[in-house]
Amino acid sequence: MKRMTVALAADHAGFVLKTHLVGWLSRRGIATADLGTDSEDAVDYPDFAEAVVGVLRNGDADRGVLICGSGIGMSIAANRHRGIRAALAFDAEAARLARRHNDANILVLPGRRMSETEAEACVDAFLAAAFEGGRHGRRLDKIAVGIA
Repeated sequence: MKRMTVALAADHAGFVLKTHLVGWLSRRGIATADLGTDSEDAVDYPDFAEAVVGVLRNGDADRGVLICGSGIGMSIAANRHRGIRAALAFDAEAARLARRHNDANILVLPGRRMSETEAEACVDAFLAAAFEGGRHGRRLDKIAVGIA
């Protein structure tokens, strides 16, 4: 069985939380791809959203986690790509439902509004949940039409 790989990236506002999550996931035996940033120096979040989207689309990662200050910018940047469903979650239930109902492949976290413990709970719920399909699949088909 293939080991799951999670690609993570953040801007400067999410750097500390991303660094924590990379270590936390690694200690749990989950393979990670840390796609930056590597400090709290100001960077442009779209560049890091693009990096995670790229590895998901080429099959080098199974899921993604993006972190910026509010989570909003990363969500917008990632969701402009066909096949990407990035979901901003502030708690574990939202992260779980993002997978179960929306087949989200990227979890977006608000680095300035979430503790390490809250982020761990979100990531854990996101990775453990499976897409339910059914009526949720029908809804995803409706929003996928015409996306570039």
